Amino acid sequence: MKNECLKILLDEIESGLILSVFPEGRSDFRIIDSQDALLYSESIYQVLEGNSYEYSFNKNTYQLKASVPGIIIPSKTHISSGRMVPNIYVGTLTLEIEEIALGKPVYNLDIEVLATKFNRELDKSYRENYRFMLESITDKCTELLMQINTPIYQTFDINFDCDCGTIYQRFCFVQSIIDNSIFTESIERIIINPKTNWETESETADIRKIRRINNHSLRQIISGSNRILLSEQHLMQKFKIYSVPLKINSFRKIENSDTPENRFIKYVLETFKQFCDECLRVFQKFKMTKPSTEATYLSKKLDFFLNHTFFKDINPPTSLKLNSPVLQKRSGYREVLNRWLQFDFASKLIWKGGDDVYKAGKKDIATLYEYWLFFTLYDLIKEKFEIESIIFDEKVYKHLITETNDGLNVMLKSGKHTALEGNLTKRNRDLNIKFSYNRTFKGGIPYQNKVSGSWTTPMRPDFTLSAWPKMFSEEQAEANESIVHIHFDGKYKVDNFYRTAQLDLEGIDLEQELSKVSIDERKGNYKNIDLLKMHAYKDAIRRSGGAYILYPDINEKPFRGFHEIIPGLGAFSVNPSPDSDVRELSNFLDLIIDHLLDKTSQREQLSDEINKIFKKTKSDADFLHDRIPEFSGTDRLIIDKISVIIGFYKNIEQLNWILKNNLYNLRTSTYRGSFRLTKENIDAKYLILHGKNELKTNKIYKLKSAGPKVYSKNDLIKKHYPEPKGQLYFIYEIEGEVSDDFGSASFDLRQLTQFENFRNSATPFTVKLTELLKTKLDK
Repeated sequence: MKNECLKILLDEIESGLILSVFPEGRSDFRIIDSQDALLYSESIYQVLEGNSYEYSFNKNTYQLKASVPGIIIPSKTHISSGRMVPNIYVGTLTLEIEEIALGKPVYNLDIEVLATKFNRELDKSYRENYRFMLESITDKCTELLMQINTPIYQTFDINFDCDCGTIYQRFCFVQSIIDNSIFTESIERIIINPKTNWETESETADIRKIRRINNHSLRQIISGSNRILLSEQHLMQKFKIYSVPLKINSFRKIENSDTPENRFIKYVLETFKQFCDECLRVFQKFKMTKPSTEATYLSKKLDFFLNHTFFKDINPPTSLKLNSPVLQKRSGYREVLNRWLQFDFASKLIWKGGDDVYKAGKKDIATLYEYWLFFTLYDLIKEKFEIESIIFDEKVYKHLITETNDGLNVMLKSGKHTALEGNLTKRNRDLNIKFSYNRTFKGGIPYQNKVSGSWTTPMRPDFTLSAWPKMFSEEQAEANESIVHIHFDGKYKVDNFYRTAQLDLEGIDLEQELSKVSIDERKGNYKNIDLLKMHAYKDAIRRSGGAYILYPDINEKPFRGFHEIIPGLGAFSVNPSPDSDVRELSNFLDLIIDHLLDKTSQREQLSDEINKIFKKTKSDADFLHDRIPEFSGTDRLIIDKISVIIGFYKNIEQLNWILKNNLYNLRTSTYRGSFRLTKENIDAKYLILHGKNELKTNKIYKLKSAGPKVYSKNDLIKKHYPEPKGQLYFIYEIEGEVSDDFGSASFDLRQLTQFENFRNSATPFTVKLTELLKTKLDK
């Protein structure tokens, strides 16, 4: 049965004092075993993020405050009561109990705020996720340090008198290395089945206990002192041996565990403990409660190992034989050696971004998931592209870890732009790529500036993969629309994305569900906010080719929606666990690469058209409201792309021949006045005819879509064309009478920009329908 109230006894402050916490609505709380609390460095009193609670003291002389502003909201009528609203805070929350009369805190009470992603029931998965991700980041950072292949790390000694926050960062790195099941099981495996040597030991033994006689023992039997006489019936009398010594010296084989490998294991444990003790000293000095608890627990855990009888007879090492096959290959020893090598790096690492995750007891698992995703994607990007440099906060580096005055800093922090720059050369195409974390696309920048940005408000996706032809700089590619951005957002709290995105898949009443969504949104609860944000990235950030959610879930199939592979929207499940499977995401990136290498993709054609359309601005006053056909056959008519031939007829005989044969001829040759074929001429949809002094005309005819034919002079003579002078002609076929697409409208040809150049010439020319319609005469 669900408890209705969490009662916290505070006899330490005053006998009988109780703090009562009441869950609101469907909120819940938990009380866990003290051993579990110690194991996970948590309080036994636990509430859930995103839930709300009422609290009250049973005595009006106390009030409650919190170490994090905004979580505790005191009542305006009763100062000893109020509301507790953790919102998105996760981790240990320190509540300050203040005695009102004194006006200062008299006691600190820790409660735990649990993440609720996987905590529908009382389970430990979010804790395991948190530890796994922090351990994975440590593994990746130490791996990167090893890859740097430089001795810079040797110049740093651990200074325990530096900033206590920096010490806690280092402690968290080391804690993730040794406070886990792998390290614990490795030590236990070594204790149960250690590496031992067999050694020979000398001893003085009773002669009656000797089982085997060798030359050494035979000599002692013959010449040994302190002898006793043998009986006359003893067999040795035959060999003239009449007495034997009572005791002789012999040797035995003993199993010895004091080996170089076991000495190394003891040395590792002592090194780890010394580090924890030094950290504990700093935490206690600065009264850091939760770090002190964590360091104390870890130190006691190492003490427990060191106090085992196995380590009692093992001496300090005289040398570290790291090339020992046992250390490098044997199970248990191999893992401890790896942890020790990591420790040498991790104890010197600092990470400013770590404050976002675990400062002052906070466990921001959502932010940690973003960081973990960065390193997961980092591996994928390094695998698929050739990375040449790394940018952090707009400065170029070679590595993700750089030397600073107080240690080796991991260059990854929420809000700071981190980017990997490289290239892809494949199938005869060269591309530049940039993989960015926390890249900001500025808002409100006019398109004509031809730079990256958003149409409206500034936007900052978690991750952005950008690609463009290598022949251009990034700025040039933005200007000519040849770059594409693909965005990814880490959403730890997203649950069952597939069901959210497609409500009608499981027999859900779609209209009813959408009505509920509308009500929630009016209340400020945006159910589809994550999906809508992906739409915002794709549609608002210029030159975007897609936006995708990355979220943790188990056995969740990928969701993708696209025509070509991009542009598109979707989601991929990336679960933070040792069994994490990123194959779907990896396969998707492979498809993206194949798409980027395709010069005939529809996306590239669309980008080219956008570039052409937006090259020049169009003012609000520049509009056209004339009625024109929407379609020509099955093709939609876009008037900016429709060409009109302005044709000339010399006399009435030529006009009659044109109208009789439904043909219009254009002379072509290398001489002046000849007609040149262009794309606009070939694709022309209409023909306007005018005579020598006919500057206003309504003679507009629709052309057949097959394009012009080539006629010779003889072909025209056969058709009785009057006085053909050229040798070759382009012939357009006319569809019947004057076109009624524009009513009986007349056009003033003098307003055409090209008419001034051709007014005294019979040379035809081509204009866009848009320009022609602007010369339309009012009736």
